[in-house]
Amino acid sequence: MMPDLPSRLSEVNWDDLKYFLTVVRTGSSRRAASSLNTNHATVSRRLSALETAIDARLFDRSQQGLVLTQLGETLLPFAESVEVEMAAAARKITGQDSRPVGEIRISIPNFLTETPVTDILAKFCKAHPEIELIIQMTNQLASIERHEVDMSLRYARTVDGDVVGRKLIDCTKSVFCSPDYAASMKDDGGEGLQYIGWFEPIREDTADWVRESPYPKAKLRHRATEGALQLAFARKGLGLIQVPCFFGDSMEGLVRAPFQQPVVDRSLWLLYHRDLRHTARIRLLIDFVVREIEQNAGLYNTLRRG
Repeated sequence: MMPDLPSRLSEVNWDDLKYFLTVVRTGSSRRAASSLNTNHATVSRRLSALETAIDARLFDRSQQGLVLTQLGETLLPFAESVEVEMAAAARKITGQDSRPVGEIRISIPNFLTETPVTDILAKFCKAHPEIELIIQMTNQLASIERHEVDMSLRYARTVDGDVVGRKLIDCTKSVFCSPDYAASMKDDGGEGLQYIGWFEPIREDTADWVRESPYPKAKLRHRATEGALQLAFARKGLGLIQVPCFFGDSMEGLVRAPFQQPVVDRSLWLLYHRDLRHTARIRLLIDFVVREIEQNAGLYNTLRRG
């Protein structure tokens, strides 16, 4: 009879479990390699080593990708438990660091590139050369609980999880377009105009957010699921985009469309794990970002200007 799984775990290289978990979460070894910033061969080698250690196959191939075998399903909670314990240990060790030196891993959404938010981070780097920022630009929510990052900047209505959520400011949004597009507009609710959409079905020419916007008669045309693409389309005069004011106002080639007022949208949040709240370099960055946001609140919430 094959020995049970726990008795075989003594042969496991615990670092191989990180690769196993990433393959489970991404569904393929190639996507796992991309997520781990390594190559496909390394991931395959790590999985093979893990399967050899426990003397069993962990994945079957299917049309949808790699699927866990029964023993893989059994191993999964053990691997997740190790991940949680290792992350907790890392946070405890980091949290005892009283020196404002070292690295801070932070994730921010792609659309914040070249906005006042990244200006703040650049200013922090110049003011504190002893601290190195490792910035992950991604629209995926990097896990603070699993210690994938130390901190996260998010643009959201609410946040949850085992994190300390510091709301930096409630932000406003407006509709933006190219100067020529704005010059051609009339105060008629957007008759004959077009919005650049996000994820709406391609055959739909409107959506709830369009009907609730300052130009409810405008129609959806084109889709761009990244802020950078929406920006490029709008600059070329292809239509209107509805984005945070601090994003639109900071972009050359965009102006606020006429016949509207900004409205409150989502909030900027700075998140970090509660175990890191007393770490010197984390505290230094938090205080720096909060101070910069407060001093320039009108950039983010235009209703507070004046």
